[in-house]
Amino acid sequence: MSDETAGQSASNDDQPAGKEAKQAKSKPAKQAKQAKAKPAKDKKGGKADKQKPKGKKARAAGKDSDLPSVAAHPRAGGQVRRAKGWGGLIGFAIAAYLSMHAGVPMLDIGLRALTAGACGYLLAWACSVTVWRHLVLAELRLAEEHGKPEPPDRPRGAEPAGVPRRDRP
Repeated sequence: MSDETAGQSASNDDQPAGKEAKQAKSKPAKQAKQAKAKPAKDKKGGKADKQKPKGKKARAAGKDSDLPSVAAHPRAGGQVRRAKGWGGLIGFAIAAYLSMHAGVPMLDIGLRALTAGACGYLLAWACSVTVWRHLVLAELRLAEEHGKPEPPDRPRGAEPAGVPRRDRP
């Protein structure tokens, strides 16, 4: 055997070993890339490192919690939602009724009713938030007068378990 054939056989032996070595090296690298590309997810399908809530709840629970807020009030949120729903329905119904009695075509009745429903929704939202702002401030003033630092976080009439209710004179 000459030196050339020996060198070729040695290089042929190195090629498969080289491919295996490259594949062995690339597998951990691919797995690391995949781990970086896909962040861990929690039970609900969201990102695990996501800890900050967004929107009104973030502002209500955030650093501005010492300021009075309609969104942070225990009863106000439900009342505002209820008022918005009723405002939209009432606006829709009134516009549809008046348009039908005026002899307007059906397509126009629908468009007018939807527009009036949206306007009723916004009007009810604005009014209810304004009313609740005044109520929240009044509750804070009342709590200050009675020496409490802030109003309780539960609705009126709801007593904790095991605490007897006191009757007031």
